[in-house]
Parts: sequence; structure tokens; C-alpha cells
Amino acid sequence: MLHTISQRIKTAWALAPVLAADQTDIGIKVPAGMEGLDKITVQSMISGVIGIIMIVVALVFFFILILGGLKWVTSEGDEKKVSAARSQITNGLIGLAIVFAAFAIMKLIGAVFEVDIFNFKIPKLTG
Repeated sequence: MLHTISQRIKTAWALAPVLAADQTDIGIKVPAGMEGLDKITVQSMISGVIGIIMIVVALVFFFILILGGLKWVTSEGDEKKVSAARSQITNGLIGLAIVFAAFAIMKLIGAVFEVDIFNFKIPKLTG
């Protein structure tokens, strides 16, 4: 079992430069008026998904932070409610810090290896 896993890792390692260099289109048939869609590659789709996930997660943690603040304001001095609100605010801040650290790490990797991970452009719809 370990032998097959090591063989698969070696094969993946050998094919990684080939797969990374592949810039072929995915072959979408484009209807009239949407000519920019045929230029979408797998790489642009993956970078777009990464960017959207980062934005959604940051918004989720931001709203957790806001809701924790609202819970604190409406706690009416009850220690249990204040404690729950304080922990929610802490969790929201930790989540935002993780998201922004992941963003900074991805930008650092992009700068070091000269790869733009967030280079996603929405194609223009003509009409």
C-alpha cells in the first residue's frame, strides 16, 4: 500500500510542471452576445472560486462580529449574555484575522513565485 502511494506521489510530482503549464481553454460553446466566455480557463475558474470564497468567508466573520456587538448592546447587563456576546466578538475577530492572514500569505506566495492567484476577470457581455 505504501509502495502504491509513493508511486502516485512520484507520478503526480513528475506531471506537476506539465499540468501547471497547461493553459488550454475548456472548450465552452459560446452563444451569440457572450463572446468573452470562450477565453475562460480552468486556472481562471479556480482563482475566481478562491477569490469568491475569501470574500464570502470575510463577510461571514464580519457579520458574526457585528451580531456579537449587537448582542452585547442588548444584553441588559446580564453576565451570561455579555459573556456570550464577548466570546462571539472574539470568534469573529479571530476569524477575520485568519482570513486576512490567508489573504496575505496568498499574496506573498504570488509575489515570491510571480503567480497572480487572484487574477480573475469577468468576461464582458456584449449585446
